[in-house]
Amino acid sequence: MPARWTAFVLRHRVAVVAVWICIAVVGAWAATRLHDRLQTSFAVPGTDSAIAASVLQRQFGVRPDGTFTVVFPVAHPSDAALRARLQRRLAVAARVVPTGRATELRRGGHVLYGDVVTTLDLQHAKRRTTDLRRALRTPGGPPALVTGEPAIQHDLDPLLASDLRRGEALAVPIALLVLLVVLGLSLTVAIPFAVAAGAITATLGAVYLVAAATPIVAFVPNLVELIGLGLAIDYSLLVVLRFREELARSPTPDEAVTATMATAGRAVVFSGLAVAIGLGLLLLMPIPFIRGLGLGGFLVPLATIAAALSLLPALLSLLGRRAGSRQEEREEGAWARIARAIMRRPVAYFAAGTAVLCAAAVPALYLHLTPGSVSRLPSSPEAMRGYALLRDRAGPGIVTPTQIVVDAGAPGGARSAPVRAAVARLADRLVDDPEAYVIANGTAAPYVDRSGRYTRVIVAGRHEYGDRETQAFVHRLRDRIIPASDFPAGVGVRAGGIPAQGVDFLSRAYDAFPWLVFGVLALTFAALLAAFRSALLPLKAVLLNLLTVAAVYGLLVVIFRWGVGSGLLGLHRSDQVEGWIPIFLFAVLFGLSMDYEVFMVTRMREEWDARHDNARAVAVGLERTGRIVTAAAAIMVAAFAGFAVGRVPGLQELGVGLALAVFIDATLVRVILVPSLMAILGRWNWWLPGQPVRED
Repeated sequence: MPARWTAFVLRHRVAVVAVWICIAVVGAWAATRLHDRLQTSFAVPGTDSAIAASVLQRQFGVRPDGTFTVVFPVAHPSDAALRARLQRRLAVAARVVPTGRATELRRGGHVLYGDVVTTLDLQHAKRRTTDLRRALRTPGGPPALVTGEPAIQHDLDPLLASDLRRGEALAVPIALLVLLVVLGLSLTVAIPFAVAAGAITATLGAVYLVAAATPIVAFVPNLVELIGLGLAIDYSLLVVLRFREELARSPTPDEAVTATMATAGRAVVFSGLAVAIGLGLLLLMPIPFIRGLGLGGFLVPLATIAAALSLLPALLSLLGRRAGSRQEEREEGAWARIARAIMRRPVAYFAAGTAVLCAAAVPALYLHLTPGSVSRLPSSPEAMRGYALLRDRAGPGIVTPTQIVVDAGAPGGARSAPVRAAVARLADRLVDDPEAYVIANGTAAPYVDRSGRYTRVIVAGRHEYGDRETQAFVHRLRDRIIPASDFPAGVGVRAGGIPAQGVDFLSRAYDAFPWLVFGVLALTFAALLAAFRSALLPLKAVLLNLLTVAAVYGLLVVIFRWGVGSGLLGLHRSDQVEGWIPIFLFAVLFGLSMDYEVFMVTRMREEWDARHDNARAVAVGLERTGRIVTAAAAIMVAAFAGFAVGRVPGLQELGVGLALAVFIDATLVRVILVPSLMAILGRWNWWLPGQPVRED
């Protein structure tokens, strides 16, 4: 970190702190209003499902992600008078939703249900949930349960907020305990929390502004707060401990701050950039959902870097020698002894550690993905209760049917004999498909639009939209059933609706995933090349982190699919992992694992530059950073465990994956694999093309 910048911060330290207080206040205000701007949609522009959705909205006045489903539990669903009263009740209530109109009530088991269809997008539709529920209240009549995607999203917001509070209630006390153990009872313990508060509120304020123009996923605030907490405390801990070292040998506190920011501050910048690289590349993914996640994640390390380079040195300068000091660690401390023990038999240790990671990675071959699942969400909110009632009595696919849109190419074409005959053949083949449960089509509204150019066939499946059976049905529909229906030349047929949208999401996401992997690897290698001034150390870091990511994927299968330890930890079980998890995990894990790599290896590099003794460099580097990395990892694991104690399945999977990755990285990788491999490579650790390799 340039000394001139540090000098500027120290000259204006009071003003710097004041600016960050203002940022925190404004960011906190924005955070309280953020949820209305958030949405969770798996729509992918340019896909068949997106084109079908556009036609449904434009020609039929229906938008699947803006459609409410209202469920009336009744004892006698065949009662015509009751049905007529509830139909009027639904029609009147639909008027409170802009563009809303009620469909005809249908019967299933002991329920009557109908839709309030709208042309609103998900973000605006979910805001009308409370209005619709209020309008449906009638004393003495059957209760009305409002479900559907907008209502589910609406009910998910307070659930996510509650889960965030539960996560913070776990993470913050553990972080405080670790800081007290490492730093002792002093004012310095408050500094990491101050930096975290500044970084988190700054990020949430930026997300609030961006969310007005681009879709941001509903659980981005959870990601920002818990990941931001872990990063900020990690970076602050590194800097504070180095500051204590520098205080012991610097004439003034400000000189100690300057020396600290030139070393530990530089490591923080590279660490934060490594995290930002992985998450920033998510912005290039062609899926709005993943871009929304990536944007929130990308802003967190940038805000944390900004706070670490300005607020943190200002606070250290104000605290001065009250921060305490730390004498140089003995070179024969526990961490140094561990390093030397490993380096005496590096091949054996490296082989054993690699074998453990490879064994953990094998179950990743059994990883199955889903775009999502409503039934895995907590059952207490009204939207989930309504969905469960409808699922149990009418079928799981009723709320999220597949919508097949037929474009005849010209007005009136949908009513022509060749097109109607092809639609009939399509319906016949759907009847024979084991997944199709309810099939609806006709020659008039709501199945044919006013122009007569478009017609649609609605198919409710026997399984949820994200289940493997439903995904297989969408593939059969597109690959076999529609082509076999022999539509006339020039007629376009597209499978849409939420099930097809989920299939398109997974397909487009994993078509782009290899490019994300390549980009993360290339940019991370370049960043570490600049940080370490070595060609082999960045390559070693990239390969070990790839192995760590594979091991985490495998452990997700073991825990969530095979159920090993899930009951003990209170985690859900499922045959499938949510499709965005492996992609987001890869981006986050690669960045976070670079944190400890940079912390450790930059300190080793300092020692190598001073003495050119590889064994000493590794031992001293581990001695100086081992305690810091362990403490930082404990804090990060606590932060990520905050996701796991929540009730949203995707965030549970994310939290367990992140916590496992940090634990593996800070123990097996940094303690065993890194020193053993560096012992094997010897002086070649420090080789850079064009520069001679000096003897140990």
